[in-house]
Amino acid sequence: MAADVDKTPPGDESNISARSGQQKSGSGSWISKALWTLVIVGAVPVVAFGIKYYQDTQLIKRHEDSVRTLGAEGLFLFSSLDTNHDLYLSPEEFKPIAEKLTGISPPADYEEEVIHDPNGETLTLGAKMQPLLLDSMTKSKDGFLGVSHSSLSGLRSWRSPAVPSSSFSASQFRVFLPPKNKVEVGDTWWMIPSELNIFTGYLPNNRYHPPTPKGKEVLIHSLLSMFHPRPFVKSRFAPQGAVACIRASSDFYYDIVFRIHAEFQLNDVPDFPFWFTPGQFTGNVILSKDASHVRHFHLYVPNDRSLNVDMEWLYGASESSNMEVDIGYLPQLELQSTGPSTPSVIMDEEGNIIDRRDGSSEPIQFVFEEIHWTSEISRQEAARRLDVTLYPFKKVSYLPFSEAFERAEAEKKLVHSILLWGALDDQSC
Repeated sequence: MAADVDKTPPGDESNISARSGQQKSGSGSWISKALWTLVIVGAVPVVAFGIKYYQDTQLIKRHEDSVRTLGAEGLFLFSSLDTNHDLYLSPEEFKPIAEKLTGISPPADYEEEVIHDPNGETLTLGAKMQPLLLDSMTKSKDGFLGVSHSSLSGLRSWRSPAVPSSSFSASQFRVFLPPKNKVEVGDTWWMIPSELNIFTGYLPNNRYHPPTPKGKEVLIHSLLSMFHPRPFVKSRFAPQGAVACIRASSDFYYDIVFRIHAEFQLNDVPDFPFWFTPGQFTGNVILSKDASHVRHFHLYVPNDRSLNVDMEWLYGASESSNMEVDIGYLPQLELQSTGPSTPSVIMDEEGNIIDRRDGSSEPIQFVFEEIHWTSEISRQEAARRLDVTLYPFKKVSYLPFSEAFERAEAEKKLVHSILLWGALDDQSC
């Protein structure tokens, strides 16, 4: 029975046992590592929840302490300065109080001047306008009874854009590019921050000519000047300033949606001031990430509401003079690029000019590649994010009457009803 004979050489039994032990040890080590991995993975959300719970608890405690210390009205004033709602005032947040108490404003932040390349690309914009419908004003119902002719002289005479067409350097649109910490689709930021709060109040009414624009205000002022020669980039009342949002991004381009709150002074001396405040200016710009090329630009006053302009005019030369207020409908006020920005000269690889655009020759013809967005959100979602940036109260959904009750029933919540004469958000009602 040779097959039954154990042919294992003497001394090999210990080797077999050792290998068997190593296999068992390796198997046990693998199971141990897997168990530790599961424990760690399971612990991460628990730890994160614990940290979040602790932070929320501390925030609630600080809020309760603040109410006890300041009272409800005091906390309201404090919150108007606490822009990030962490219940602490940073030096930047305290700045309005310091300026109010000392009467001294710190020097404006230095902004690096953009040097325009004379051989860079140029963008041409066209302006279109349909004047305000006078019969949409409430004062028109009684034939403008009691309204002096001089008060409305600027409004009646503004029938067309001040500058129907104008050219800009593509690099000027750099002001629409996002800051370094806002480069993801959906990110929003303040292009021109608001300077108004509960302590600063509002800007004076008795003015005719806008202040000299600075920094990013320069381009916005130039664009709005195509409509009327006296635009005020910063409106007297909130909301003030300009915000922007990245709607889409590709390897080389951004689609930036923006919203601007500005106004015009339509009268000049000797007539008393007449303020013309559209509900908002909005639009979008598609430009390269280095601002060397602008594919598309569009700015306009939305006309999808029955009333979209607020108007105020004084009956005296002082700030305390009587003021009339009215609202109306503006069918069209918009700027749009006539095409993508184009260079004035074309050079070869060695820097030699091979073609040049001038007034006496035919325009240079270009073929532009199609942009493929790698990430994007809808225009409606971008507009919503701009709304929330301007109006934090819009984090709560404001719904039509019927929809509100359906949502309340589904979420088991109460309905808070608000009756408004006009819009909830924009300056124009």
